[in-house]
Amino acid sequence: MSKTAIITGAQQGIGAAVALSLIRQNVNVVMNYLDDDRLVQKYALQAESVGVKAALVRGNVGEQSTVSKLIECANNFGGVDYVVSNAAIFPRAPLLDMSLEDWDAVLNLNLRACFLLVRETAATMVQNKISGSIVTLSSGAALKGAVNGAHYSASKSGLLGFSKSAALELAKYGIRVNVVAPGLVDTDQPRGQFSEEDMDRLWQQHPLKGKTTVNDIADMVCFLLSEKSKRVTGQIVHVNGGGLMP
Repeated sequence: MSKTAIITGAQQGIGAAVALSLIRQNVNVVMNYLDDDRLVQKYALQAESVGVKAALVRGNVGEQSTVSKLIECANNFGGVDYVVSNAAIFPRAPLLDMSLEDWDAVLNLNLRACFLLVRETAATMVQNKISGSIVTLSSGAALKGAVNGAHYSASKSGLLGFSKSAALELAKYGIRVNVVAPGLVDTDQPRGQFSEEDMDRLWQQHPLKGKTTVNDIADMVCFLLSEKSKRVTGQIVHVNGGGLMP
């Protein structure tokens, strides 16, 4: 029987790369996205072309109704086996100018939404007696901080403690929880802070020179979801070309 994965923030970037990689592995996908119907519809058509089921759920995963819809779609495919909590925002703001609204917006989506997603999907796995796998997406900023990103760094640090705690509590149900912490990845997000020249320079300074792509992150996420990592839980895996070695 085919496995089914829920992926949040799957409209583009890392989330889309994970979804497409799982589709190629014949995993059914329930893809959460924000606003681009046409773009995600292309992914659904790719799934259909290889006989894989795909559902698209538009909405904010910080809201219970959106999470409930994701689980409903996964249950229609046979239940939730894999969860990838990827949805996040990083609006730059200097600490001294950061408003409470700025802070709450980032913590609500980057951390609160992950808690809600993991709590609800894990409960569904337990109810259905599914030994599933969950991967949360953190960041190197969780350990080294981020200029103009105190809220982002705090949210990504919070994911580390939350994911380890979830791994401890869910292990008795056979549910694994791991974290992937990307470094500088070739997506739109870091381009809010760095120029193309800056990014190329930073990539060349890494021990493993060269850019990190969304597919590099997707490969690690899919490995941690799979049975190949069946003895791995509560771990933080950094994918950054050696740019950060905690």
